[in-house]
Amino acid sequence: MSALGELQRMRKGSGGTLSGGRGGAGRTGADGTGGRDRKVGDRKDNKAAYLFLAPWFVGLLVVTAGPIAASLVLGFTDYNLIQPPVFNGLDNFTRMLADTRLHKALGVTLTYVLVSVPLQLACALGLALLLDRGLRGLPFYRSAFYLPSLLGSSVAIAVLWRQIFGAEGLFNQVLGVFGVEGRGWISDPGTALSTLIVLNVWTFGAPMVIFLAGLRQIPVMYYEAAATDGASRWTQFRRITIPLLSPIVFFNLVLQIIHAFQSFTQAFVVSGGSGGPSNSTLFYTLYLYQRGFGNFDMGYASALAWLLLVIIAGFTAVNFWAAKFWVVYDD
Repeated sequence: MSALGELQRMRKGSGGTLSGGRGGAGRTGADGTGGRDRKVGDRKDNKAAYLFLAPWFVGLLVVTAGPIAASLVLGFTDYNLIQPPVFNGLDNFTRMLADTRLHKALGVTLTYVLVSVPLQLACALGLALLLDRGLRGLPFYRSAFYLPSLLGSSVAIAVLWRQIFGAEGLFNQVLGVFGVEGRGWISDPGTALSTLIVLNVWTFGAPMVIFLAGLRQIPVMYYEAAATDGASRWTQFRRITIPLLSPIVFFNLVLQIIHAFQSFTQAFVVSGGSGGPSNSTLFYTLYLYQRGFGNFDMGYASALAWLLLVIIAGFTAVNFWAAKFWVVYDD
């Protein structure tokens, strides 16, 4: 009780400074030293934060922003990695108009993206719907199906893929069991790209996990109400699942398109770095690598890199524009 009385006397004697009124400085004290101390403490906290973020800022400038700016400058030069770069204006970009191998690489890459990405997302969504039915051992299946996404872009898997679809590979051995004569799928220009498309579809694990997380967020009461009204499973999928899952579909679509445009390891290993047979696996990134590190035409390769950036940005912009017509955000 004596402590409470003393506190009340202090409040009356200080003119309400402890209560934070207009007549005083509140808890900071009448002279405002507490406010200055707090500002000094905030500055110290900011310095500590910047200190911990310094490695990231250094990496951003040295590893990311610096090379990006350098490639933009080199795109307007003639540079062979040995002699100093020489400014040549827009020559590198005008050369692209008559570069038939570049046109072939663009066609192969676009075919790869437009075929493999929809198939990959369809497989990922189908598996996610199956796992969402409440299978026993769901964590095991989820991890097992996600594993190809971690390994699909590795050199080891690309080498394995070349062995599987070779003339004496496992795929032909399985076909032989059914009396079907196989072929050298990798060495045939008509099927070489298809094997890489199958490889990309096989890496459906990452979008599948994202789809599964999105399915778990759809309220069950929507399906119960639809079932009560007599809606079939297909109707529920078309009227409930797809609209409510459309933001996740959009996210996976943008992400996988960007990833597909950047594919390199599979084509490099399967074709031995040549893009063969007959340029059928000449991905854009592989052609860029050939120009930069094979022909030492780094100025032209830098221009190609910026063209790829513009193409990816264009696809992304179109997807964002089209999203307003089919993506449903449940606010």
